[in-house]
Amino acid sequence: MHRERVSENVFWFQSEIYAQVTAGVVAGPQWAVVIDTLALPDETLSIREFIEHELNVPVRYVINTHYHADHAWGNCFFPGATVIAHARCRDLLIERGIPSLEAAQKQNPALRQVKIILPHMTFSQGEVTLRVGKKNLIISPALGHSPDGIAVLVEEDRILFAGDSFMPLPYIVDGDIDEIMTSIKQIGKMGLENIVQGHGDIILRGEIDAAVKENLNYLATIKKSVRAASRRKNAVDLLDEITIEETGKSRVYLGGLAQTLHQRNLRALLQQMTEPK
Repeated sequence: MHRERVSENVFWFQSEIYAQVTAGVVAGPQWAVVIDTLALPDETLSIREFIEHELNVPVRYVINTHYHADHAWGNCFFPGATVIAHARCRDLLIERGIPSLEAAQKQNPALRQVKIILPHMTFSQGEVTLRVGKKNLIISPALGHSPDGIAVLVEEDRILFAGDSFMPLPYIVDGDIDEIMTSIKQIGKMGLENIVQGHGDIILRGEIDAAVKENLNYLATIKKSVRAASRRKNAVDLLDEITIEETGKSRVYLGGLAQTLHQRNLRALLQQMTEPK
């Protein structure tokens, strides 16, 4: 588990095991907020140990940026904390998260101690603000990667924990390409110092404009290419010809996962474009 201090009392964690997934901690003098909990117990427990033994404060709130396993399954390791999420996150954890965990527990003994903890506090519009010590956390929707995405802005430091609305390679299999493009455009206008991506490394101020343009270009390119392929009889076969390099991205992103995610994006987009309305 990688750990880095992003600013005073703001910390970033990155998994060394699964897809460079990230989590965050914002600490005050009396309690801390955890932003996303990881799927694998050992890594989530190492975050808890850091908070309890090095920061010496309890965790009062956990924020889930969305319902996916690698961002929400570790909620159970923060007993007593109030979990905050989008209203759809609660629904999706019930509909998909619980069955998915039950299936995973049969394959991976390490997950048998995991239990889905549903959000206690939810919202669907507007913003929720938490005051943590001297910092305001502004929680707002950031849709597109999934139907329940939210992001967390540390207002004073202009640090955005973007969840999976911002990744080295946008991933839309469970989401909507137009919504994620809107979210990325909004992020680009926020005047940020740092973007903490849901996966991958922290984006610094001088890198943000280029990262925003690169992600928007990727999405616009695959949208155009898949639409063209959808008009042909052999549409699925044509998807293999849409290389990740021609979209301006690299297959080495996310420890080599990018090529697989790219192909999944293409197939999901084709299905969305061709399914009956």
